[in-house]
Amino acid sequence: MRIIRNAEEGRRLLLSRKPLETDELPMDVRETIFRAFGQELAPEEVVRRVIRDIREDGDNAVRFYNTRFDNAQAGDLRVSEAEIRAAYNSVDGEIVDALKFAAGRIRRYHEQQMRGAWFDFNQSGLGQLTRAIQRVGLYIPGTRAPLPSTVLMCAIPARVAGVDELYMTSPILPDGSVPPVKLVAADIAGVDGVFRAGGAQGVAAFAYGTESIPRVDKICGPGGLFVTIAKKQVFGDVGIDSIFGPTETVIIADESANPELVAADLLAQAEHDALASPILLTPSHFLADEVSRCIERQLGKLERAKIARAALDNRGGCILVNDIDHAIELANYYAPEHLCLVVEQPMAYAAKVRNAGGLFLGEGSPEAVGDYTAGPSHTMPTGGSARWSSPLGVSDFIKTTSVVNLPDEITEELARAASIIARAEGLTAHAASVERRIQGR
Repeated sequence: MRIIRNAEEGRRLLLSRKPLETDELPMDVRETIFRAFGQELAPEEVVRRVIRDIREDGDNAVRFYNTRFDNAQAGDLRVSEAEIRAAYNSVDGEIVDALKFAAGRIRRYHEQQMRGAWFDFNQSGLGQLTRAIQRVGLYIPGTRAPLPSTVLMCAIPARVAGVDELYMTSPILPDGSVPPVKLVAADIAGVDGVFRAGGAQGVAAFAYGTESIPRVDKICGPGGLFVTIAKKQVFGDVGIDSIFGPTETVIIADESANPELVAADLLAQAEHDALASPILLTPSHFLADEVSRCIERQLGKLERAKIARAALDNRGGCILVNDIDHAIELANYYAPEHLCLVVEQPMAYAAKVRNAGGLFLGEGSPEAVGDYTAGPSHTMPTGGSARWSSPLGVSDFIKTTSVVNLPDEITEELARAASIIARAEGLTAHAASVERRIQGR
């Protein structure tokens, strides 16, 4: 692990992001694009064509792109109830029990986020209605790494919010199946229907509907480059939750931290993706050196060591800082998806954290537990969007309607002021509308 001993250099090298779209596409992806379209295309143009074709040709286009992009054949796009029931026979009972345990904690946490309607008609004449979004589509990535935890983390908040119809789409294996553990998670979380459609075609199908896949009101869930671009391009025709990029974890640690645990936590994030950002901020030269040595020892035991090594080399490392306050200043600038305070008395520093998707306090609260069973959704803001956005939660599946029901005794006061402002704006019909309410009173 590289150790950057100058904080300003660290800010430039590790804490200054470049857009995901600027990374050169891997050769296998470029070859897939050429096979599908007969020419090299930029990712944005690929997605535009996929969306256009699905709007025009529905299910046939979804099947075409499933074959071209995922090398997978699928007749029925909707997964049958029999296939979902059979999935339980393919998944170890211990895994099913763990998923149910996680689902319970996720559900209880998100029930605390529920907001109710309120009315104050007697005094202010105002109120608010809350309504769940009627129909939501979840895009859940992954086949070799099927991510059943992401199914729970996206679907359960939607169910707690009261979404009427909840659907899921997933990339498929070459035999046309969705990984069984993913289907089990969808069943546990209460998903109403699962569809076989990966990447941009899955997003486009939810945005515009096909013969088999329903059009939804909002699309939620993470994904890679093509899913991200697709969500950007369909936004406005359908709602989206956010734009998610590769995972990010910043660990702030002092000399009290256990270097073996810090190294393990950094590697847990590094194994997600070669574009992941595992970053350590510490004032301790000794800890930095020890964590680096621990990482080298632990890497050799990991199945995904090649991916973890690439993440550390590409976007990971350690920055030496002046003190913990300096580290928090840098973390607030970076606004990471996950921020872990592995310091003495972490609660004393928690109030200083301004920008982070999730905050993990102390060695007993590793971010890896947050990925699965802690309770909050692990679908969190990335790419610096923690400066203005929040983890996926109940509020993402609820919309509000403002209600105005004015008592007669305050209508005249409000109408007179409204008339003045309307005439100042040159909107005389507005002024006449409210003035008619007070004429003759």
